[in-house]
Amino acid sequence: MELFEQKFYESMSSKVALLNRITYYIVNRKGKQMRPMFVFLTAKMLNQGEVAERTYTGASIIELIHTASLVHDDVVDESYKRRGFFSINALWKNKIAVLVGDYLFSKGLLVSLEKGDYDLLQIISDSVKSMSEGELLQIEKARLLDITEEVYYDIIRQKTATLIAACCSMGAASVRPNSEEVGIFRKFGELCGMAFQIKDDLFDYGTEQIGKPTGIDIKEQKMTLPLIYALNRSDKANRKWLINSIKNHNKDKKRVKEVIAYVKEMGGLDYAVSKMMEFKDEALEILNNYPNSDYKAALTLMVNYVVDRKK
Repeated sequence: MELFEQKFYESMSSKVALLNRITYYIVNRKGKQMRPMFVFLTAKMLNQGEVAERTYTGASIIELIHTASLVHDDVVDESYKRRGFFSINALWKNKIAVLVGDYLFSKGLLVSLEKGDYDLLQIISDSVKSMSEGELLQIEKARLLDITEEVYYDIIRQKTATLIAACCSMGAASVRPNSEEVGIFRKFGELCGMAFQIKDDLFDYGTEQIGKPTGIDIKEQKMTLPLIYALNRSDKANRKWLINSIKNHNKDKKRVKEVIAYVKEMGGLDYAVSKMMEFKDEALEILNNYPNSDYKAALTLMVNYVVDRKK
């Protein structure tokens, strides 16, 4: 990971001093780096503990694209904090943040082209396309509040799971190009990503002390799994109250608390937890087809971390 961080920082370098100052700020405020870890652990498990130069390339591409999407997300969401630090748009304003995001996206694509790793470029390009479609699908459906459970899964598969799927297929492709493992680990990563997003949705209901205000998804009219389940189980009067609360009273703290309490009472959280565990178990089943190793054990820990994490 230390060698990767060095290579990742080098991959962001520019002749523009302002850009270098901002990328230095980004690198020094990195998060859990879960995504590059998925790249390395998948590669190591499939290649007897060895990684290739392509594995570092794949991990750099993923982190560049992921960072770019976070920079753009903060602009779109008008968010001024990221991981407890000021966001890029808070410090340098929206115009610069959008341009920095564009730069990181283009660098992510160029890194794969420079090395001639066209298969890795295909994986990440598909992922970026899916992420954009997922976000737009969510916006479209949020306006109508008509999200079914199936549509919800489509949204999170495209919006969140696709990038973790890209990490794992990238790891496989870096050491076993054009093998069936590329597809198998794409599925493995997708299942991890589905569980990851449901866990994020549960945080909105204050299930853990994570230093993050609850009810943000409700305020933003995001239809998450606990809420969809509660809506589907409600009688006509409660359904009308719930939809009215989300559409017209989502900024009313008291009303948001009432919605959270109602969703819990209807078993929305328990149902979401059970679905999250199903995705986790499916991911672990894929790993069971591979011989035991330190890397398989570490990947198993990563899958469990996705559902056990506290933030």
